[in-house]
Amino acid sequence: MNTPEPTHSDPHTIILDARGWRCPMPVIRMEAALRRLTSGKRLKIIADDPVAAVDIPHFCRLGGHEAERLPDQAGACVFLVTRG
Repeated sequence: MNTPEPTHSDPHTIILDARGWRCPMPVIRMEAALRRLTSGKRLKIIADDPVAAVDIPHFCRLGGHEAERLPDQAGACVFLVTRG
């Protein structure tokens, strides 16, 4: 399985495509991507692991980040996370 790095969709949001990864990898990769961001910057994460729909907002609450659930894409949950 390849491990793509987050990609830039625009100057303000990075996209992390975590489809195909299983727990705990979507959250681990999200955490690593968030560490590279400054406060207030955004990360859009797309994950098809059903557990990610619970893990991502939970991790964000614990880490002081804001997670907004966006409409699903082709069976994958999508979150817009703002680094706290």
